[in-house]
Amino acid sequence: MSWRTSGPEHRAGVPGPQSVCRIALYSHDTMGLGHMRRNLLVAHALTTSELSPAILLFSGKTEAGAFSLPARADRVILPALRKTEGGKYEPATLGVRLDDIIGVRSALISAGLSAFDPDLLIVDNVPRGAMGELNAALTALRARGRTRIVLGLRDVLDDPEVVRREWGRARNEDAIDQFYDAVWIYGDPHVVDTSREYGFRRSVAEKIDFTGYFDQRRRLDFVSLDQYRAVDALRWPNGSTVLCMLGGGQDGAPLAEALLRMKLPARWTAIVLTGPYLPTTVSNALRGRAAADERFRVLDFVSEPALLLSRVDRVISMGGYNSVSEILSFDKPALIVPRVKPRLEQWIRADKLESLGLIDVLHPDDLAADELSAWLARDLAHRTAIRSLIDLDGLDNIPSLARDLVSSEAVLHTPALRQVVS
Repeated sequence: MSWRTSGPEHRAGVPGPQSVCRIALYSHDTMGLGHMRRNLLVAHALTTSELSPAILLFSGKTEAGAFSLPARADRVILPALRKTEGGKYEPATLGVRLDDIIGVRSALISAGLSAFDPDLLIVDNVPRGAMGELNAALTALRARGRTRIVLGLRDVLDDPEVVRREWGRARNEDAIDQFYDAVWIYGDPHVVDTSREYGFRRSVAEKIDFTGYFDQRRRLDFVSLDQYRAVDALRWPNGSTVLCMLGGGQDGAPLAEALLRMKLPARWTAIVLTGPYLPTTVSNALRGRAAADERFRVLDFVSEPALLLSRVDRVISMGGYNSVSEILSFDKPALIVPRVKPRLEQWIRADKLESLGLIDVLHPDDLAADELSAWLARDLAHRTAIRSLIDLDGLDNIPSLARDLVSSEAVLHTPALRQVVS
């Protein structure tokens, strides 16, 4: 493989004594924790593979510091953005104009990537970055002609008409043609054929590889002893347990309020994982019930929910990609209450999985405490075995795809930059 060394000998053009692969991962992180957690899992999978790379993660979440990093990895935390209910970006905390914060983020990304000089850059979900903040960095990397660039996409983006309109406005397919060597779809085409669903042009479709969904049980390989001890210390009840997951909590208030009024069947205990962004008034109400009801527990944040998922009997959850992947990986009976605003992504995914008999779905318009109680009381003994129907080998496939890219001597895709990667 034609990796380069990190020392001054390499910079001077003289071969050094030890080669190391460098991989950078970017996520824009404007809503919830899903993008960052997905990139962290990809990083863990890469560092435990034969590539054994040095990894630098660019993240827009201050909470990134609460998650364990793999060996030989570090992170750059960008000034935070958030997405409004209308789907617009705005500064999360920094009191400046949106254009100013995008300028700061773009400069940090460009400088970091220039200095790190990665063999491979993996961009999560947004081809040009939030508000085009990756344009300068992508242009510079392509001009240098050495870094392979991959776009990683969820299986579902949004309603196809919305995606075609938004991608057309952002010229995302042009960006893929100009900057990207490959597109990895983190899913199984038997569930969602992403390329066909969104009608990608031929030049984009030819770059697509479906990796399979991520087997989130792998997260348990990276959990610290302290994290295990913290979960062991919970008062685990007798009887059955349902884990109720609100994602990051940013839009979890409706589900939280239904859980607050839910009547638990006999011998059932609920553990509610609120996420760090649940409105304080709702979080306080949940804690009030927990104080009065020993069969109702509340946790505001757990850095590794897989530890909880591995132990519970059922799950009630919102429908984010990571949450659903975790549920599928642990083969848990689940009731998904997907959000439908500002995007239909969660609803579309949940609907397709329900059609395969893998989960149950409750539309948020039908959300009520009685519906949750009735689902818990149902007999779900005769469920479809999830692993027999879908591909969950994404974390095994990604290192191979990465190795093929960084070891290839093929010319870059962009006609104007026909330089051999060396």
